[in-house]
Amino acid sequence: MKQMVLLSPTAILGYGFPAGSFENGLSCGPHVIAVDAGSTDPGPYYLGSGKSFVPRGAVKRDLTFLLRAARTLRIPLLIGTAGGSGARQHLEWCREIILEVAREEGLSFRMAAIPADVSKQYLAEALRQGRVSPLGPVPELTEEIITESTNLVAQMGVEPLIEALDGGAEVVLAGRCYDPAVFAALPIKEGFDPGLALHLGKILECAAIAAVPGSGSDCMIGLLEESRFLVEAASPKRQATVASVAAHTLYEKSNPYLLPGPGGILDLHGTSFRQVTGRRVAVEGSRFRPVSPYTVKVEGARMIGYRVVSIAGARDPRFISALEEILAGVRERTEDNFSSERRRFSLNFHVYGRDGVMGKQEPRPEPGHEVGIVLEAVAETEELAEAVCGFARSTMLHFGFPGRLSTAGNLAFPYSPSDFKVGAAYVFSVHHLITLAHPREIFPVSFEEVRS
Repeated sequence: MKQMVLLSPTAILGYGFPAGSFENGLSCGPHVIAVDAGSTDPGPYYLGSGKSFVPRGAVKRDLTFLLRAARTLRIPLLIGTAGGSGARQHLEWCREIILEVAREEGLSFRMAAIPADVSKQYLAEALRQGRVSPLGPVPELTEEIITESTNLVAQMGVEPLIEALDGGAEVVLAGRCYDPAVFAALPIKEGFDPGLALHLGKILECAAIAAVPGSGSDCMIGLLEESRFLVEAASPKRQATVASVAAHTLYEKSNPYLLPGPGGILDLHGTSFRQVTGRRVAVEGSRFRPVSPYTVKVEGARMIGYRVVSIAGARDPRFISALEEILAGVRERTEDNFSSERRRFSLNFHVYGRDGVMGKQEPRPEPGHEVGIVLEAVAETEELAEAVCGFARSTMLHFGFPGRLSTAGNLAFPYSPSDFKVGAAYVFSVHHLITLAHPREIFPVSFEEVRS
């Protein structure tokens, strides 16, 4: 029976994994090791700034294990969304770590690099041609937003990865990727069903998060066959269950049956899940439906200023009862004090213990016996952000309210200094679909021979 074994070592490159679990995974005879290295989950700062949200040392540790194993077994290693966000700076950052590990470990291999950057000129021209549309409830894209964005990346599908494998790449380092793509590329190249391969990739992308108990820093094994795939955890302490695998299928998806991706939709209307052993689940019936024209998601981030925050707590019930009035008063007083700078800053309050997690979507906004308050000032300059935050903090500290008894201060500060310079602040500026002439149009593949 035709079968391909895939090893997913960790949810994100740098999150780590137990050496014992990794050895268990290798003992299954994998045909490929693949790992997702990034996400938009940590927010826009990392894409906007070009920095990684995972420490370099942690990424190097994982890559040392992965490169050593892949070259020993003579199987390909695929890395998607390099450096956390998949822009060119992230790709080069990860490439340098790979080269460093290769020198230290005495490894030689053919490596392919696939940047996912979208130039501002290209995206602006596509916008003028009507090839760009919003993905979800986001504003229409404008050329001004494109110009203001620092980094723009597109989510590649399996096609550029397959081109790299066809070119003899033993290590594939890709920029921003559709998460399942690095897992599905080799199977699809070898003729396995795309729907099953992509669905398996969807499960493996976060490794043992799809097991019980779940973990983002442990290994997961996938076995792909002609009409089904099977998944199990590499650690004997975890098991794949129907509930855990089905739940992860729905992870980050708004529709439980139709999962869109580059060039098509993963259709799960006919999918079934079955427990075949205590630790293994079989999945059948997933289908991929190509959609024309071929579209991919473009992501971008732009800088909006500098952020300074102050964190404080309060447990006076009178203060908490008057909190809305206090926040409104602090805002009014601050905006009046900085009236000449009003268009250059924003002031926000996040109240934890009431609705700090879900905001206006909180179904039960009743306050508890204490609250935590985060004052956030974002301004064009760090000096202005610091001034606004400091003024708002001191105003709230001594703000008078009905029934107030203490004059010593309304807030308790856990740290000194009380105000923190976060640095540059970014927002996601582009979350749109772009139509391509062909799947590899904006994803050039280049090769290099790495020699120890």
